[in-house]
Amino acid sequence: MRIAQIAPLHEAVPPQLYGGTERVVSYLTEALVAEGHDVTLFASGDSRTQAHLEPAWPRAMRLDPSISDPLAPHLLLLEKVRRAASRFDVLHFHLSYLPFSTFSQLAVPFVSTLHGRLDLPELQPVFDAFPDAPVVSISSSQRSQLPQANWLGTIYHGLPEHLLGPQPQTGPPYLAFLGRICPEKRVDLAIEIAARAKQRLRIAAKVDRADQAYFGSVIEPLLSRPHVEFVGEIDETQKAAFLAGASALLFPIDWAEPFGLAMIEAMACGTPVVAFNRGSVPEVITDGVTGFIVDGVQDAVEALTRIDSLSRKEIRAQFVARFTSRRMAREYLDIYTMLTRSSRLFGSPQVGRR
Repeated sequence: MRIAQIAPLHEAVPPQLYGGTERVVSYLTEALVAEGHDVTLFASGDSRTQAHLEPAWPRAMRLDPSISDPLAPHLLLLEKVRRAASRFDVLHFHLSYLPFSTFSQLAVPFVSTLHGRLDLPELQPVFDAFPDAPVVSISSSQRSQLPQANWLGTIYHGLPEHLLGPQPQTGPPYLAFLGRICPEKRVDLAIEIAARAKQRLRIAAKVDRADQAYFGSVIEPLLSRPHVEFVGEIDETQKAAFLAGASALLFPIDWAEPFGLAMIEAMACGTPVVAFNRGSVPEVITDGVTGFIVDGVQDAVEALTRIDSLSRKEIRAQFVARFTSRRMAREYLDIYTMLTRSSRLFGSPQVGRR
């Protein structure tokens, strides 16, 4: 199958450091290539892939301080894809609703995976205007805000099976926080949980420009506490040791997280997750098997007293069974096949809801 993957331009594919959507696009693209498909990746020019790379902007916008209008490079990206669309059997966008207007009018089937939050009121009229635009959710809970969307399926994220794995735990024990520092990720609660549990906390996290004020006023004063170590942003080569060495990953989110890649990254290392019961958490974590789903700080502290009852071998096995990129790619291939068959039968890429 001739497949186009269209990534955001904020980060390279894969990102050099932190980055969720572009990292998932990379894992999916490489898994599709490994399955024997002809894949073209439309992304920033500093991306790395075994697929055919079509650079839509010279480098990731995050690394280009001269960019003031992030929409302009994405408009060029969409036009580049439009002009090349006839070369492909299916177009797979990772740009939220941006493709809807143009690509709903083309004969080539397309689908958009929605990676972000959908609880914003301004999204309602957009999806009302494009009720037939085919979309995929990354968790069932993500769908609840937009029941009118043309959902073709829910496909959980996946990682390459051998990208991350268990490692011997050496050195003093610690809890881990991995991700981005922002109000909804609640690293402040992770610090509180670790303090009450009398455990050390290591924080490997990115601080976006938009969150600098929050970081400076709320989080930075907490980093001087003796039980806290701020590691900063880490890359893929550092992630396995960081996660595998932890007693548990703390995931005290305060919002409806659409998926939460850090949870399956921890699971790949055999590391249990203690997560607040929000968003996708009950779909990703099997309570009492791959971690504990909790309802607050004190509940999390109590869960940590039972963390050694969980089998790290079983946590790794659950990751292999449920969250590999090969599984993800094959589920997307089912969607692509459905779209292309519908296009051949009815002359339109639109298909019914699932």
